[in-house]
Amino acid sequence: MSRNHDAPTYVDRTSGQVFPDAFAMVNTYLTRFEERAGLPLTPLDEHGYTQMRKGSATIGVNVLDDHGVLLLIAPVMPVPKVGREAFYRRILELSFLTTADAAFAIDSAKDEVFVRALRRLSGLDYEEFEDLLDTVGRVADDWDDALKREFG
Repeated sequence: MSRNHDAPTYVDRTSGQVFPDAFAMVNTYLTRFEERAGLPLTPLDEHGYTQMRKGSATIGVNVLDDHGVLLLIAPVMPVPKVGREAFYRRILELSFLTTADAAFAIDSAKDEVFVRALRRLSGLDYEEFEDLLDTVGRVADDWDDALKREFG
């Protein structure tokens, strides 16, 4: 019997739980995160999106099933009109180590800075999901006010 090695695998390595699709997996992980963190969370909508708050940060959780990725994104601030070179250098330096698995990114259409993390959905386990949510939330919450004060 041959197995299709290109088909995505939605299974939590720790628990062994197998999910029929990425939406079911992420919704299960959201429920576990909600229970652990004591935060009310909304399941993914029909487009694969939900959001949550951590401190002053709002984290968007996006299941981009067509691309096979999970995108976590938190708005930080508009790109400043003046001092852009210093600002770009600052967020690049922060992205080197301070942001861990996340990074600062700029949405050129909105001219806005975000903290984002991107992870392949296939093989994503709960601990990775939780770590990414915590990281994006922590970095956005720690740096949104600081960057606004510095460049704002």
